[in-house]
Amino acid sequence: MTGRLNSAQPYAIGLFRIVVGLLFTCHGAALLFGVLGGQKVAAGTWPSWYAGVIELVGGALVLVGLATRAAAFVSSGSMAYAYFKVHQPEALWPMENGGEASAMFCWALLLLVFTGSGAFGLDQLFAKNRSSTVQERSSEPVAA
Repeated sequence: MTGRLNSAQPYAIGLFRIVVGLLFTCHGAALLFGVLGGQKVAAGTWPSWYAGVIELVGGALVLVGLATRAAAFVSSGSMAYAYFKVHQPEALWPMENGGEASAMFCWALLLLVFTGSGAFGLDQLFAKNRSSTVQERSSEPVAA
């Protein structure tokens, strides 16, 4: 059973990344464009508008699995800032201060920093293309 689960791990991480990226992108779109039940914030408003940009761009990068670790790192930091500067001063626990989403996104994105994109990501596609190109070059005969 463990072997089967371990072999499915890249696919589970890939699906996890897609869901987290999609939800994070939706949060950014709600802030920046007022869609999906969100209220649009004015451009340049600190910190909401900047958070929306990070959520939209970072979420989209995580969603497609491109520069996943870097995008997840910046996005996770953004959510840590949101929790500690916006929510935590209201009350100690996330259930009391409305910071559940910030805390969950922070930890989910931090996990992706360490796991990478998993399956189905552009990172993996580019890595495969890069390794096949390197193998082709190394197998070519050297001209004398």
